[in-house]
Amino acid sequence: MYVRILVLLLFLFVSLVLAKTPPVSDCNIANNTNDIVVAGGSITEILYFLNEEDRILGVDVTSNFPKETSELPSIGYVRSLSTEGILSLNPKLILGENDMGPPLVLDQINEVGVDLRIIPEEQTAMGIIDKIYCIASIIGSQDRAQEKIKDDLMPSVNDLKIFQNFRDSQKKRVILILSMQGTSPIVAGLGTSGDGFIKMTGAINVFESFEGWKPVSEEAIIESDPDYFIIPSRDMHKNSDVKSLTSNPIFKNTKAGYEENFIFEDSMSMLGFGPRTIFTALKIAKEMYQQD
Repeated sequence: MYVRILVLLLFLFVSLVLAKTPPVSDCNIANNTNDIVVAGGSITEILYFLNEEDRILGVDVTSNFPKETSELPSIGYVRSLSTEGILSLNPKLILGENDMGPPLVLDQINEVGVDLRIIPEEQTAMGIIDKIYCIASIIGSQDRAQEKIKDDLMPSVNDLKIFQNFRDSQKKRVILILSMQGTSPIVAGLGTSGDGFIKMTGAINVFESFEGWKPVSEEAIIESDPDYFIIPSRDMHKNSDVKSLTSNPIFKNTKAGYEENFIFEDSMSMLGFGPRTIFTALKIAKEMYQQD
């Protein structure tokens, strides 16, 4: 019996020692700050923002800004990567967004000892600033980050606070539609990137009563009666023009539809939560509140 207990204890000890290490999400400087593979469009955008793009070996397919990223080797889609595709580029450092996956790939990368950092994500203007500081700290570019944030981003962040501080009675009520396919549009609920973006503009998310991206009925949209619809510009081509949208039964019986209050913007510039998201949120806030 004692032998069985000893064997069991030894098994548990070995299991703990060999347990897979979760991806590191700290912002301490890396041992090697070059030869970077990126899984996440906002991280690629931030490296270009910091003028550190020469460190990049490869990127995922969501890394489509700036246009120069198209010349870099692709490792696939951020949520369905392959270990072989990443390691074939011989990276010394991998920077990933919080939805990088699948988990098995992260485990395998950790097992081979490549430095993998998952960058913390908070879908607010200051969350973007924190993300930039984190990436800059990892690659040893804090001074450049501090200067560019102060000069290029903080004026817009401070302008956004003006809209965010409006009383609820002054705030616009918004629906952000991810997809127009079918008769039930997919809209942003609480906790989505769309919800974070709406709140960055100082507006109210009409559908914050549920979590996640979900389809909603024509009746629910009409009953919510938003002031504005925000739609990724990629869907504009599927719906011809604003006139065709306003004649759509889903929209025509709402205040936003009647007043043709449709805002179309690049999906990643809104929902990627890189530096562009700050500028895009301010642009849309000014449009909704009719300020220059």
